Amino acid sequence: MMTRTGPTFIAFALFSLAFALPTSSPAQILLSGNENKIDLTHGGQVVIPNAPPDNLTLLDFSHFPPTTVMIENVSNTVIGPPSNIAITPDGKLAIVANSIRIDPADKSKYLPESFAHIVDLTAKPPKVIGQVKTDLQPSGLSITPDGKRALVANRASGTVSVLAIDGTSVMNIASVKVCEPAESISDVAISPDGKFALASVQKPGYLAMLKIESGQVSFTGRKISAFGQPYRVVITPDGQLALTAGAGFGNGRDQDCISVVDFTMPQPTTVDYIPVGVSPESIEISPDGKLLAAVVIEGSNTPPESPIHGNNGALVILKRNGKTFAKSQRLQVGRIPEGVAFTTDGKYLVVQCHPDRQLWVFAVKDGNVSDTGQRISVPGQPSSLRAGK
Repeated sequence: MMTRTGPTFIAFALFSLAFALPTSSPAQILLSGNENKIDLTHGGQVVIPNAPPDNLTLLDFSHFPPTTVMIENVSNTVIGPPSNIAITPDGKLAIVANSIRIDPADKSKYLPESFAHIVDLTAKPPKVIGQVKTDLQPSGLSITPDGKRALVANRASGTVSVLAIDGTSVMNIASVKVCEPAESISDVAISPDGKFALASVQKPGYLAMLKIESGQVSFTGRKISAFGQPYRVVITPDGQLALTAGAGFGNGRDQDCISVVDFTMPQPTTVDYIPVGVSPESIEISPDGKLLAAVVIEGSNTPPESPIHGNNGALVILKRNGKTFAKSQRLQVGRIPEGVAFTTDGKYLVVQCHPDRQLWVFAVKDGNVSDTGQRISVPGQPSSLRAGK
């Protein structure tokens, strides 16, 4: 629930006014998941005792600086790719995976959870209106272009949950086995035509290809090689290329890579590996498909005495070059960058900086990205980020 006084209420009033007034373009919505229970600054995942509840921040970029509103008490987590949020194409509903819960028998540990929140974004203020059952540890998820299905990668089950969406109703209708739980399926990307999906399977290092037909989802058996341990996966708007960011062992300053998969060939084929830095946490494609944004941790999740420690993360921009991408810019960001997302109109790019509890806002113009200097503080450690379609 939101308070009716102070900065939170002012932000809500501005947010409501923004939606009440006519605008020259549709609202540019982003949703940030903010977690409070896991600390990442010591090179691992440490439970924070007696942490306050997690929450969400909804941003509207139809104005600049964007207006914001907080949605309180929505459990979510940094454990999983920063794509554990998805927004329906009409912008009315969000699904937020809830991957873990604190172990009641040992509050220094966590256990897999098995549901996702359903958030009504049209309510004033936006609110959680229900939950939908998944398999264990729901993580990255995506929604089909027609808005009728959501696919959720379940890391502790080795499955993909298929959710049926009808208005504000979301139901679990199937579970598709992809791999063994220990292999850690992490994310799902759906093709622009809605006919197939790719799921990243971390430990063996491949993308699993799923078929989508008449609302039914099945694993084709096709496995596409990827660098390291693939995590976040995206598909270009023209459907020609898929990209995934993979980390290696994570115990040094070794360069990790983006894998590029070409779907115009007779069989989908990995055609390029692009080094981007140390520990790429997330990637996102621009709405026009011309830019790829990658955020790399660069050792900023390690203690200062560590030989691989870094004071900052980085945002790496790559430009489309035929059937691959080439690095064009590298910009400094705060510590432990998690999610990255373009606004729907492609004019802005947002990066989450986890322990700093900030969103950094960049401007995008003529294929170049620049720091606006705008910093948005959020009431938690920003851990996942997704834009509306």
